[in-house]
Amino acid sequence: MSGGRAWQGNVKARLYERVRERGYDSLTAFAEARPAVPLYLLAEELGNDDVAAVQVLSGLLAEAEQSKRVTRFVRDVLVRELSESLPNGWPAVLDDENRGEVALALGTWTAYTPTTHEERVRRAGDALLAAPPPPGWRPMGPDDELLLTLLPDEEV
Repeated sequence: MSGGRAWQGNVKARLYERVRERGYDSLTAFAEARPAVPLYLLAEELGNDDVAAVQVLSGLLAEAEQSKRVTRFVRDVLVRELSESLPNGWPAVLDDENRGEVALALGTWTAYTPTTHEERVRRAGDALLAAPPPPGWRPMGPDDELLLTLLPDEEV
């Protein structure tokens, strides 16, 4: 993104125009066709110089709220953050470097979480650190078995 162009004009209209150009009816459908792809890469695909990752995130949250699938959205964001921070999956050893990458993923996930789900996300993050997944674990979507255990589909 260059020169703040992502914030010029009608952001929402631009997002949906780009999604429709790619053959999708919703931002969610576009994102679901790209499981585990970090948000910034989704934004780049929609408009390298005039779409920001936070705009994609906001649009996905709005659609999740409308469809009452916010918990699934929250899991999806974690998958995308883990994919970005831990491209080789969960580390076998949480040394200083790996602990930093895990903290970055979990911290960003928490920051992107809607208020309604903050406590559940904190508990899920604590559970991942207290009983780490197997080395190499890399969820490929929001319906990952472990993620469904940590954050079941109950809307709050």
